[in-house]
Amino acid sequence: MKQALYTIGENTRIAKDVYKMRLLGDSSACSQPGQFLNIQLPEKYLRRPISVCDWDAEGITIIYKILGNGTEMMSGFAASEQLDVLTGLGNGYDMSKSGDRPLLIGGGVGVPPLYGLCRRLVEQGKQPTVILGFNTADEIFYADEFRALGVEVRIATVDGSVGIKGFVTDAMAGLDYTYFYTCGPLPMFKAIEKTVTTSGQYSLEERMGCGFGACMGCSIKTRSGNKRVCKEGPVFEREDIIW
Repeated sequence: MKQALYTIGENTRIAKDVYKMRLLGDSSACSQPGQFLNIQLPEKYLRRPISVCDWDAEGITIIYKILGNGTEMMSGFAASEQLDVLTGLGNGYDMSKSGDRPLLIGGGVGVPPLYGLCRRLVEQGKQPTVILGFNTADEIFYADEFRALGVEVRIATVDGSVGIKGFVTDAMAGLDYTYFYTCGPLPMFKAIEKTVTTSGQYSLEERMGCGFGACMGCSIKTRSGNKRVCKEGPVFEREDIIW
């Protein structure tokens, strides 16, 4: 974990209530796709945990959705403003288990961490397939960015406005994959769990206090004991989760 000041290089709306923010600064604490960072906001007691979409030598990219006062405040930040950020938080996806044809499944604001994962799997010579699930067409983001990596992208929308009408599980039909990685809401996870045919990893969402394991506020029961989503997670093996 590292604490540092980052300069906002970009804060752009990319879909309905969804923004892409580029944080310029030290990205050395980012080591695994699926990790998150914690942003200090003015006059807010608790930091805001946001998953890392991607990182490079110049900084970190995050994507967030306006869901409350904190994220609404973030949407108004301008380029060149500075933010106090904790980086390198949590345990991310284990890419060593992917096999040659991993399946990546993202729902809504669960999509961002899968992009950094996908990019690195492609760099390793893997052939991922990506499924992105949204409610409507105006919520879709990053589909083109995934396609630019050279992977197959399937989109599912609940209203059928784009791609397959239905849920991510409908888009999984007929796919041959060696392992899966997913991030999204709990109802989506429960549906995936009934559909998948291999082992895999889930990135869980849980309300966090400190974000680095001190307050124990995000603890959950697993088959191997109590674990903190912010510290031992947010990524957990399929076999360890108690549904």
